[in-house]
Amino acid sequence: MHPVNLAITSIGPNKHGSDGMIKAINEQPSYKTQFTNGKEVSFSDTTSDKGGGGVSFRPHELLEAALANRMNISLRMFAEEHSIPLSSVSTTVTLDRSKPGEVCFEYAVSLPDDLSESDRQLLLDETRSCPVRQTLSKKLTFRMLP
Repeated sequence: MHPVNLAITSIGPNKHGSDGMIKAINEQPSYKTQFTNGKEVSFSDTTSDKGGGGVSFRPHELLEAALANRMNISLRMFAEEHSIPLSSVSTTVTLDRSKPGEVCFEYAVSLPDDLSESDRQLLLDETRSCPVRQTLSKKLTFRMLP
Protein backbone atom coordinates (compact mmCIF):
# COMPACT_ATOMS: atom_id res chain seq x y z
CA MET A 1 0.00 0.00 0.00
CA HIS A 2 1.35 3.42 -0.94
CA PRO A 3 1.08 6.26 1.60
CA VAL A 4 -1.49 8.86 0.65
CA ASN A 5 -1.17 12.44 1.79
CA LEU A 6 -4.53 13.78 2.84
CA ALA A 7 -5.25 17.38 3.67
CA ILE A 8 -8.52 18.56 5.18
CA THR A 9 -8.97 22.29 5.22
CA SER A 10 -11.58 24.93 5.72
CA ILE A 11 -11.00 28.03 3.66
CA GLY A 12 -11.22 31.73 4.08
CA PRO A 13 -10.97 34.11 6.99
CA ASN A 14 -13.45 33.67 9.78
CA LYS A 15 -15.14 36.47 11.69
CA HIS A 16 -12.15 36.63 14.04
CA GLY A 17 -9.74 37.37 11.19
CA SER A 18 -7.79 34.12 11.28
CA ASP A 19 -7.38 32.03 8.17
CA GLY A 20 -9.95 29.57 9.54
CA MET A 21 -7.96 26.53 8.55
CA ILE A 22 -7.21 23.21 10.18
CA LYS A 23 -4.99 20.98 8.08
CA ALA A 24 -4.66 17.25 8.74
CA ILE A 25 -1.81 15.21 7.24
CA ASN A 26 -1.26 11.48 7.53
CA GLU A 27 1.69 10.25 9.59
CA GLN A 28 3.23 6.88 10.26
CA PRO A 29 2.43 4.42 11.67
CA SER A 30 -1.02 3.47 10.41
CA TYR A 31 -3.61 6.11 11.27
CA LYS A 32 -1.60 8.63 13.22
CA THR A 33 -2.50 12.08 11.87
CA GLN A 34 -0.84 15.44 12.38
CA PHE A 35 -3.12 18.46 12.52
CA THR A 36 -2.27 22.13 12.63
CA ASN A 37 -3.82 25.56 12.51
CA GLY A 38 -0.58 26.97 11.12
CA LYS A 39 0.62 27.97 14.60
CA GLU A 40 0.24 24.88 16.80
CA VAL A 41 0.66 21.20 15.93
CA SER A 42 -0.84 18.14 17.57
CA PHE A 43 -1.66 14.56 16.66
CA SER A 44 -4.64 12.25 16.55
CA ASP A 45 -4.90 8.51 16.15
CA THR A 46 -7.39 5.74 16.60
CA THR A 47 -7.41 2.93 19.11
CA SER A 48 -5.22 -0.14 18.65
CA ASP A 49 -8.26 -2.39 18.20
CA LYS A 50 -9.08 -0.31 15.08
CA GLY A 51 -5.55 -0.50 13.69
CA GLY A 52 -4.13 2.65 15.23
CA GLY A 53 -1.38 3.10 17.75
CA GLY A 54 -3.68 4.47 20.43
CA VAL A 55 -1.05 7.02 21.43
CA SER A 56 -2.69 10.35 20.53
CA PHE A 57 -6.07 12.04 20.82
CA ARG A 58 -8.89 10.09 19.21
CA PRO A 59 -10.90 12.31 16.83
CA HIS A 60 -14.01 12.14 19.06
CA GLU A 61 -11.86 13.24 22.00
CA LEU A 62 -11.03 16.36 20.00
CA LEU A 63 -14.75 17.17 19.81
CA GLU A 64 -14.95 16.74 23.59
CA ALA A 65 -11.81 18.87 24.02
CA ALA A 66 -13.20 21.69 21.87
CA LEU A 67 -16.29 22.00 24.05
CA ALA A 68 -14.49 21.50 27.39
CA ASN A 69 -11.82 24.07 26.52
CA ARG A 70 -14.22 26.72 25.28
CA MET A 71 -16.57 26.26 28.23
CA ASN A 72 -13.58 26.72 30.53
CA ILE A 73 -12.48 29.87 28.69
CA SER A 74 -16.04 31.25 28.64
CA LEU A 75 -16.46 30.77 32.38
CA ARG A 76 -13.18 32.54 33.15
CA MET A 77 -14.04 35.41 30.80
CA PHE A 78 -17.50 35.76 32.35
CA ALA A 79 -16.05 35.70 35.88
CA GLU A 80 -13.53 38.39 34.98
CA GLU A 81 -16.16 40.60 33.29
CA HIS A 82 -18.46 40.31 36.33
CA SER A 83 -15.77 40.54 39.02
CA ILE A 84 -16.48 37.03 40.28
CA PRO A 85 -13.46 35.74 42.23
CA LEU A 86 -12.85 32.53 40.28
CA SER A 87 -9.56 31.01 41.43
CA SER A 88 -9.99 27.83 39.38
CA VAL A 89 -12.42 26.00 37.13
CA SER A 90 -12.41 22.51 35.67
CA THR A 91 -14.66 21.37 32.83
CA THR A 92 -15.12 17.78 31.73
CA VAL A 93 -16.95 16.64 28.58
CA THR A 94 -17.90 13.14 27.49
CA LEU A 95 -19.48 12.28 24.16
CA ASP A 96 -22.29 9.74 24.55
CA ARG A 97 -23.05 7.99 21.24
CA SER A 98 -24.88 5.01 22.77
CA LYS A 99 -28.31 5.84 21.28
CA PRO A 100 -28.68 5.34 17.50
CA GLY A 101 -29.27 8.65 15.72
CA GLU A 102 -28.48 10.74 18.81
CA VAL A 103 -25.34 12.29 20.24
CA CYS A 104 -25.19 13.82 23.71
CA PHE A 105 -22.37 15.98 25.04
CA GLU A 106 -22.42 15.32 28.79
CA TYR A 107 -20.46 17.84 30.83
CA ALA A 108 -19.48 18.68 34.37
CA VAL A 109 -18.17 21.92 35.82
CA SER A 110 -16.12 22.01 38.99
CA LEU A 111 -15.99 25.36 40.76
CA PRO A 112 -14.28 26.40 44.01
CA ASP A 113 -16.23 25.75 47.22
CA ASP A 114 -15.80 29.34 48.41
CA LEU A 115 -17.99 30.85 45.65
CA SER A 116 -21.31 32.32 46.72
CA GLU A 117 -24.36 30.37 45.60
CA SER A 118 -25.45 33.25 43.36
CA ASP A 119 -22.03 33.47 41.65
CA ARG A 120 -21.99 29.68 41.25
CA GLN A 121 -25.41 29.74 39.58
CA LEU A 122 -24.44 32.64 37.30
CA LEU A 123 -21.39 30.69 36.14
CA LEU A 124 -23.30 27.45 35.60
CA ASP A 125 -25.96 29.33 33.62
CA GLU A 126 -23.19 30.86 31.51
CA THR A 127 -22.24 27.44 30.11
CA ARG A 128 -25.29 27.72 27.83
CA SER A 129 -23.69 30.76 26.15
CA CYS A 130 -20.47 28.94 25.24
CA PRO A 131 -19.80 29.64 21.53
CA VAL A 132 -18.77 26.04 20.77
CA ARG A 133 -21.90 24.74 22.50
CA GLN A 134 -23.99 27.15 20.43
CA THR A 135 -22.27 25.97 17.24
CA LEU A 136 -22.75 22.29 18.08
CA SER A 137 -26.41 22.92 18.92
CA LYS A 138 -27.20 24.15 15.41
CA LYS A 139 -28.13 22.05 12.43
CA LEU A 140 -24.88 20.74 10.94
CA THR A 141 -24.26 20.32 7.23
CA PHE A 142 -21.19 19.24 5.30
CA ARG A 143 -19.93 20.60 1.99
CA MET A 144 -16.92 19.33 0.08
CA LEU A 145 -14.91 22.14 -1.44
CA PRO A 146 -13.07 21.89 -4.76
